[in-house]
Amino acid sequence: MATIHKIGRRKTAVARIYLSEGTGKITVNKKELEVYFPTATLQYKVRQPLSMTNNVEGFDVKVNVYGGGITGQAEAVRMAIARAMCEVDAENRGILKPEGLLTRDPRMVERKKFGQKKARKRFQFSKR
Repeated sequence: MATIHKIGRRKTAVARIYLSEGTGKITVNKKELEVYFPTATLQYKVRQPLSMTNNVEGFDVKVNVYGGGITGQAEAVRMAIARAMCEVDAENRGILKPEGLLTRDPRMVERKKFGQKKARKRFQFSKR
């Protein structure tokens, strides 16, 4: 099997993954997964597509991720891995699609508007 290259995005984070057959090692920006994503929830999010398709030990994943925050990066990696799992086996799509792992989440941060206090983004609502 050749190396599979996929891209996942979330908010302003972009993740490029390279999936190849191996022993289940995940490297993010040349660091171990546990070092780059220290919390258990973020590690779970990254491994979710692999565990749902029973491929945790079957593939090595190299990840380059940039932009956004740590949660957005973890979800971008999850989406890229889910896309790669669909290319490995077409039956995986039926497992991952109902969980929403193949859908790009379109929500973005609303821009700041001028004439407002520091953090507020909307003007005061008035019915009249």
